[in-house]
Amino acid sequence: MSDTPFGFGLPPEEPEDGDEGKKKDPTGGGQGSGSPFGANPFGFGGLPGMGGGQGGADNPFAAMFGAMNPTDLGAAFQQLGQMLSYEGGPVNWDMAKQIARQVVAQGTADGVKDASVGPAEKSAVEEAVRLADLWLDQVTSLPSGANTAVAWSRAEWVEATLPAWKELVDPVAERVGTAMGDVLPQEMQAMAGPLIGMMRSMGGAMFGQQIGQAIGALAGEVVGSTDVGLPLGPAGRAALLPLNVASFGKDLSVPSDEVRLYLALREAAHQRLFAHVPWLRAHLFGAVESYARGIKVDTSKLEEAVSQLDPTHPEQLQEALQSGMFQPQDTPEQKAALARLETALALVEGWVDAVVHEAAKSRLTSADALRETLRRRRATGGPAEQTFATLIGLELRPRRLRDASRLWASLTDARGVDGRDGLWEHPDMLPTATDLDDPDGFVHREHLDFSELDKMLGEAAKGDRDPKDGDGDGDEKK
Repeated sequence: MSDTPFGFGLPPEEPEDGDEGKKKDPTGGGQGSGSPFGANPFGFGGLPGMGGGQGGADNPFAAMFGAMNPTDLGAAFQQLGQMLSYEGGPVNWDMAKQIARQVVAQGTADGVKDASVGPAEKSAVEEAVRLADLWLDQVTSLPSGANTAVAWSRAEWVEATLPAWKELVDPVAERVGTAMGDVLPQEMQAMAGPLIGMMRSMGGAMFGQQIGQAIGALAGEVVGSTDVGLPLGPAGRAALLPLNVASFGKDLSVPSDEVRLYLALREAAHQRLFAHVPWLRAHLFGAVESYARGIKVDTSKLEEAVSQLDPTHPEQLQEALQSGMFQPQDTPEQKAALARLETALALVEGWVDAVVHEAAKSRLTSADALRETLRRRRATGGPAEQTFATLIGLELRPRRLRDASRLWASLTDARGVDGRDGLWEHPDMLPTATDLDDPDGFVHREHLDFSELDKMLGEAAKGDRDPKDGDGDGDEKK
C-alpha cells in the first residue's frame, strides 16, 4: 500500500520553483501551483491572495483573514461551507470533479494545455476506429462493440469517466468513513454526533481532493477510455484523446496516423470484449469491491489523530490519512479476491494485446515497436496503471500480462479464433492464475462447452413443459 490513502497526492508534475515554492507558502499548503488546494484540506493554501501573511504557520485562518481580498474570502468560505455541509457518500465527488477540472486546466508538465477537439481531429478518430473494426473482424469472432467513436478533450474524459471512478473508489472510501466514526468510545458517540458528522464531511472532502488531483493528472496521460483495462467510459463508445495520442507518439519516430490507428485498435478491441461478454464488467468491478471489503484501517493511528486534533490545524487529519493506516487483511478471502482481480485484468489485457498484434503485424510497419512501447509503459508503472493500482491498493504485475498474451496466442494456434474467444462465454472456462504459469497445459486440456450445456438444459426444460399447459405445472394434463 502507498503512504497516502489510495496513493493520492500530488500530480506527477512538480512546480518549477520546487522546494522554494513550498517555502513561500506559510499556510502549510506546500504544493505551490501544482495543486488547486494544496495540502490544507480546506483548500485555502492555493487560493489567490494566500501567498503570505503573519501567523500563517501557526494558524491557517490568520493568514486567510490577513491576506485575502473580499472576493477571495467569499470563495474560501463557500468552499469551507461546501465541505462541512456535505452529506453524501464517502467521497465528495462534486469537489473531486472541480479539482480534476482545475488540474486539467493547469496543463501537463511539458506545458501542453487542454484544448477543444476540432472537426479534423474528430474525423481522424472516427476513421481510425472504423478501420480498426474492419481489421479486428478478421482476427476475432466477437463483433464490433463500438456504436460510436468519439474524440475527447482531457476535460471531457474527466466528465465521462467519473461514474466509473465512483464505482471503483467508493467501497474503499466507505470503510475509511466508517472507521472515522468508530474511533470514539461508544459512550461518547451519542454526545458527539455533530463532531462525527463533521469528521465524515471532512473525510469526504479530503478524499474528493485527492481523488480529483489523481484523476486530473491521469487525464493528461491516458489515450482512451480503457487504459486501465476497465471500461471507464459509457458503454459502446470508443474514445481517443487526440492531444494525448500526439504526446504519446511524439518521440517514437512513428507516423502519427499509425500511432492513432494502433491505439484505436486497442480501444476497439476492449470495446468488443466488454460489449459481448456480458458478465465481465460486473466480474471485474465485483472483484474490486470484494478486495476493498478486506481493507482494514489501523484505528490506533486514527484514534491518536482524533485525540490530538487541534481545530486550528485541520490539516492534522489529512496527515493522519497519509500515514499509511490502510492495509489489506491477510486472510484467505482477501488473497482470493486479489488473485481473482489480478488474473481477470491480466486476461483482458493479454487478449487485447494478442488480438491487436495479430491484426496489426502485417499492416503496420511499426506494430512491433508500438506493442513494445506499450508493454514497457506497463512494466515501468505507467500513469494509468499506477493510478489504478493505488486506487485499490494493488500492483498489477506486468509479468502476468505477458503470460496472458502468450496464452491467448497459443490458444489461437491450437483451437483457432472461435475456440479461443469461446472461452469468454463463462467465467469458469477462463484460465486461472495457475494456468498462466503453465499455458501449454491449459491449451491442450479438454474443457466443458458451456454453450452446449446451456442448450441441453434448455431443451430438457422445454420437454418437461406440456404445450397445452399454460403454467407448466401439468394441470391441463389432468
